[in-house]
Amino acid sequence: MIIAVVSGKGGAGQTTLSVGLTQAWVNLGRPVQLLDCDVAEPNCHLFLPHQVSRTVPVPVPMPEIDTQLCNHCGMCARICEYNAILCTKDRMEVSEDLCHACGACVELCPQDAISETPLNIGQIIHATSGPAPLTYGLLDVGQTRAQPLIFALKHLIDPARINVLDAPPGTSCSVVETVRGADFICLVAEPTPFGLYGLQLAHEALTELGLPTGIVLSRMGLGDRRIHEFADQHGIEIYAEIPDDRRIAQSQDRGQPLWSVAAEYQDLLRSLAERIEQRVTSCAS
Repeated sequence: MIIAVVSGKGGAGQTTLSVGLTQAWVNLGRPVQLLDCDVAEPNCHLFLPHQVSRTVPVPVPMPEIDTQLCNHCGMCARICEYNAILCTKDRMEVSEDLCHACGACVELCPQDAISETPLNIGQIIHATSGPAPLTYGLLDVGQTRAQPLIFALKHLIDPARINVLDAPPGTSCSVVETVRGADFICLVAEPTPFGLYGLQLAHEALTELGLPTGIVLSRMGLGDRRIHEFADQHGIEIYAEIPDDRRIAQSQDRGQPLWSVAAEYQDLLRSLAERIEQRVTSCAS
């Protein structure tokens, strides 16, 4: 089972919920692992005692042009969808920042003048955190290509476990890559105008995937009920409401998860985890 935790804006509480759901499933005796797909700024590990077991570099294939074979025909530059190749009559250049490593230039070069060389863009960090493995990606400084790293991270999804995927905030291609293939999307939002706008963006970006979706509201009591109206309008269930509790903010400041705040939140997280399981099971049957 694959559960993607998503928010249309940062700071809504999706990491808090990802860690909390993982701990709830551990408490329920389910095999579970947590994959932090926010590879630009992973932070699930900040709220869990863990020990890093190994680090694996993640390379992408970058085109390399043999100037002895290249006749500057310009085919590679014309077929590159991302304008990553500059071709003039006396110069060839590949932009590492723009290249998406699709391989089209290598396949279509009529002179076979282009080969591929690996370029490390980041790393996958494996850690142990009690019975639930914790794995997260970390982009190298200056790298912008998050999708290949997320793709590599998702290769570690274990079909024998519940896999909790903490997605990057926002609605970028990285978010779509994270949720692709998920069994359930948990949309986290706070009941404020900014929270509603982020929720609207996330819903618009992800609705075409046709995946079962539920909303979890954080910091309830802070704003109004416009998100409830949005949920009713679009037929999305609200699965849980987490109050605007000072104790939660204090625990986050200390690097402590929601699970440790109070017994009432343990009950809330267990109930939410069980409800998500039931929804996924009913959709699969």
